[in-house]
Amino acid sequence: MPKKIKFLMSKPGVDGHWRGAVTVSMGLRDAGMEVVFGGFQSIDQIVKTAIEEDVDIIGMSIHSGAHLTYAKNLISTLEEKGIGEKFMILVGGAIPEVDFDELREMGVANVYGPGSLIKDIVSFIHENLNLK
Repeated sequence: MPKKIKFLMSKPGVDGHWRGAVTVSMGLRDAGMEVVFGGFQSIDQIVKTAIEEDVDIIGMSIHSGAHLTYAKNLISTLEEKGIGEKFMILVGGAIPEVDFDELREMGVANVYGPGSLIKDIVSFIHENLNLK
């Protein structure tokens, strides 16, 4: 039996917009993934939860406009711990398309803005997640 994909959904900082994170989490659960809902967490808390829960994917839902900073800090923290390649990182929220390429260049696997379809997120994960 193949390993069940485990996804951590977090909202870095205290950004109060949570509906998208909940909707995506439920969609991933319905697609057969195990979802850990981290809620509002600092970057250090996100990394700690990802390690403790042994997730495959870290998802961050960001609406504050700080997506570049949060992604950079997450990736830097993972690299400092020597686990920079351990997790697939997905970022979603109110993110301008002009920033998608920069996020991908820094190590984010994919970016999802408003109107993204759950089926597209699920397909991307299945096509690109390298389970070890």
